[in-house]
Amino acid sequence: MAAALLPSTDARMHSPLGFACLCFVAIAVAPTRAAEGTPAPSNVGNAAYPRIAADGRVTFRMKAPNAKQVKLEGGAGLVKEAVDMARDESGTWSVTTPPAVPGFHYYWFLVDGLRVNDPASYSWFGWGRETGGIDVPEPGVDFYAARHDIPQGAVRAQWYRSKITGQWRRAFVYTPPGYDDSRARYPVLYLQHGAGENERGWVEQGRANFILDNLIAAGQARPMILVVDTGYAVHAGNVDGTGTNRSAATAAYESVMLQELIPLIDGKYRTKKTREHRAMAGLSMGSGQTLNITLRHLDTFAWIGAMSGAPRQGFEVATAYDGAFRDVAAFNKKVKLLWFGAGTAEERVHASTVAVHEALERAGIRNVFYSSPGTDHEWQTWRRSLHDFAPRLFR
Repeated sequence: MAAALLPSTDARMHSPLGFACLCFVAIAVAPTRAAEGTPAPSNVGNAAYPRIAADGRVTFRMKAPNAKQVKLEGGAGLVKEAVDMARDESGTWSVTTPPAVPGFHYYWFLVDGLRVNDPASYSWFGWGRETGGIDVPEPGVDFYAARHDIPQGAVRAQWYRSKITGQWRRAFVYTPPGYDDSRARYPVLYLQHGAGENERGWVEQGRANFILDNLIAAGQARPMILVVDTGYAVHAGNVDGTGTNRSAATAAYESVMLQELIPLIDGKYRTKKTREHRAMAGLSMGSGQTLNITLRHLDTFAWIGAMSGAPRQGFEVATAYDGAFRDVAAFNKKVKLLWFGAGTAEERVHASTVAVHEALERAGIRNVFYSSPGTDHEWQTWRRSLHDFAPRLFR
C-alpha cells in the first residue's frame, strides 16, 4: 500500500494571520490502476485485469471470496514458481509479478489446490489443456505484430479425414499476400508445435502468419505457404495412443505427414512440389519430429529447422538418423539448410544444441546455429527463431 496525503475531515483551522489552511493526514491507499499499467490485449471484453505495466510487471486479480488460498502459477519467464496472492476485504485476490521476460507466457490460478483458468482472459491450448496466457510486449520489437499498412496473408482451416488414424484432422494453412489474385506457385514450410500444444500454437501463440507477413512485406523472406498440423497422431484402433505416452501419441504422424498431409496440400493449393521447395521445422517435440522425418526422407525435404530440440545425449554424427550425415559431401549437396536454435535461458537445451552444432561442424556438415538471448523454453524463443529461419528459406 502507498501513503498519500489527503485532507482530514476536521482539519480546517485558522492561522495567526487569519488565513484558512488545510491540515493533511497520511493514509494508506492501494496502487492506482494507472500505476499498474494497461489491460492486457487478451482480456475478455472490458476486463480491467490482468494489467501490464511499462516495465513488464503484470498484476493479476481474481474474485474468490470463499477461497482459503490462491496462488499464481505459470511459465518460467513470468514466475519461477507458484506465488501467493493476497486477499482484500471484498474477497478479491491479487498479485503483481516482478518484470516478466517479454513474450507469451501461460498462466493459471491454484484456488485451494484446484487449477483454475482466469475468467477475465481468453485461453490457449498449452500444457495439454486449455489454459490462460498473457503476452508481455518487448520494447521496440514489432516483427510479430499485426500491421494494417502492409498486405496480409490469410489463415485457412483445412479439415481432412485421415485413413491412417481413422479420425478427422485439422491443419492451419497460411497463404501469402496476393495468393488468391495470382496463378503463381509457392514453396511450402511445414511447421510443428511442441508437446502439450496443437495446431493452434504457431498461429495463436507464435503469431507465425504476422511474422511472415512482415518479412515478406520487407522483402526479407520469399512468399511461401505455411502448414501447421497437430503432431499427435495415433494409428486407427490403437487404444494405447493417449496423451500420457508421447511415443504412442505421435507414432502415426510420420505416415500421416508423408502419405496424407503433403499430398493433400499439393493437391489443394498451388505449391511447388519438388523437395527443393519444401521445408520442415519445429519446436521442442516438433523439433524431434522434424529431424526424425526430414533426415530419413531427404528425397522429400531440402530445408530443415530444429528449434529448442536438438538431441540431448548420445549424438554420434556417423550413426545418427540412420547414417544421414555419413556421406558429408552428398549431404551438403542435397540439404540446402540445416538450422538449429535455442534460447540462452533454456540452459540444458541451449548447451545440447551448441554441442550438436559443433559436432556437425567438426565433421564438415554445414549448419547454422541461432541463439535467442535471455529467453527460455517459451514462445519468444520460437518467434525469434522463425524470424531468423524463414528469411533463409527457398533462396
